[in-house]
Amino acid sequence: MKNRFPSWALGLLGILLLILVPVIYYLPRAQASNDPAAHIPTKLVHVDHKDIVKGEFKTGQDVTRACLVCHEESATDLMKTTHWTWESNAFDVPWRDEDVTIGKINQINNFCIGSQGNENKCMSCHAGYGWEKGKESALARAENVDCLACHADMGAYGKGEFGNPADGVDLLAAAQSVRAPTRENCGKCHFDGGGGNGVKHGDLDESLYFPDENLDIHMGGELNMQCTDCHITTNHQILGRLISDNYTIDPQEQVSCEQCHVDQKHQDERNNTHLASVACQTCHIPAIALEDPTKVYWDWSQAGQEGREDDHFTYLKIKGEFVYEKNFKPTYLWFNGDNEYRYILGDRIGTDGPTYINKPAGDIEDTTAKIFPFKLHIAKQPYDTVNNYLLQPVTSGEGGFWTTFDWNSSFELATPITGLDYSGEYGFTETYMYWPTTHMVQSADKALQCDSCHGESGRMDWEALGYPGDPIEWGGR
Repeated sequence: MKNRFPSWALGLLGILLLILVPVIYYLPRAQASNDPAAHIPTKLVHVDHKDIVKGEFKTGQDVTRACLVCHEESATDLMKTTHWTWESNAFDVPWRDEDVTIGKINQINNFCIGSQGNENKCMSCHAGYGWEKGKESALARAENVDCLACHADMGAYGKGEFGNPADGVDLLAAAQSVRAPTRENCGKCHFDGGGGNGVKHGDLDESLYFPDENLDIHMGGELNMQCTDCHITTNHQILGRLISDNYTIDPQEQVSCEQCHVDQKHQDERNNTHLASVACQTCHIPAIALEDPTKVYWDWSQAGQEGREDDHFTYLKIKGEFVYEKNFKPTYLWFNGDNEYRYILGDRIGTDGPTYINKPAGDIEDTTAKIFPFKLHIAKQPYDTVNNYLLQPVTSGEGGFWTTFDWNSSFELATPITGLDYSGEYGFTETYMYWPTTHMVQSADKALQCDSCHGESGRMDWEALGYPGDPIEWGGR
């Protein structure tokens, strides 16, 4: 039978295929690399558990044991993460002779001050049960991992004292509702951190449960992105660390805009000249606490007064006086992703100004740093006037300040728990704590414009940032 095509034609066709197939194969991928949506991780198909989970559950641990029948390594994986330990690796810090660990489990802040001795309340945001039996017992047992905190429908589940399920929770219904984590799961702790809605962060609050695109371009509108789209998770290890609970952070553990916005440039070349020194967040988060106010000042010295009316936004007897703000511009600092300093329990307080709970690292000479937006929280909190260090009281539970309104006894109760000596003399001192602003992202048309930062009415304090003046006048970094 005669060949339909001559041999030379078949050879030419083969050569063309060798050339064109790779081009056709890689072309859409090259295009996709500049498409942010192409980098959002693909979610696995959820398996409805209503017909899978059976039985009667009397405790949270009963639920976890049922989960581990199929998800054998999940508890072990979670127990390796800081969501479980609430503690960093040990750091060699310049101002201490010994290595130190930092985290909610053993360090101080200028909101609720510290978790040690206050586990009955603080652990309602821990992904574990059983803190009434102590830290060692709670953290050592895989059955104490609270799968429901991150996977149950939060309409069916809530946490109570010592991290255990709240009274009245139907554990079977909660277990049957499990799914991939949503903003409701993450927000239950992160939106309400520090003692209430929007208290701590300023860029995270309950308005983000169901936002529109004007509140956050990623979480609102058609995109409807979930926390885990950016905070990518592998074996329960979640990307994203805060400098509030760390001293230095491995960049590989951090979330960045460039995860999805790969090698993207602005149409206006003037904007591109800022990329080396200005963080994306600086322009695209022009204001924070857009709908719900956030706490910017907390005065513990006023707590315990008789005869004052409680008001969540101005005064509570158990916590003192507050100032909240809404829809306000952040504070701007150079930031390279780490801390220059993080207050360690027992450090001496500042004598020539406020004591910094944390101090973001970076300056104008640091080529790895960029101008970055922060929420600054200022507090007046207790310190030992003889030992000259900040004190952590026992506030909640039996004998705590919220029951007795006696500062002395609250510090004495904490001494054997924290290991920090109390002289018997206390006062109150001012502290600063910075929170990086990374949410409530705005679209390009709502981002800062040139005159937002430059010119007589610009928002930047150029001298505080290390410039001799507005760099637009002389073309500096």
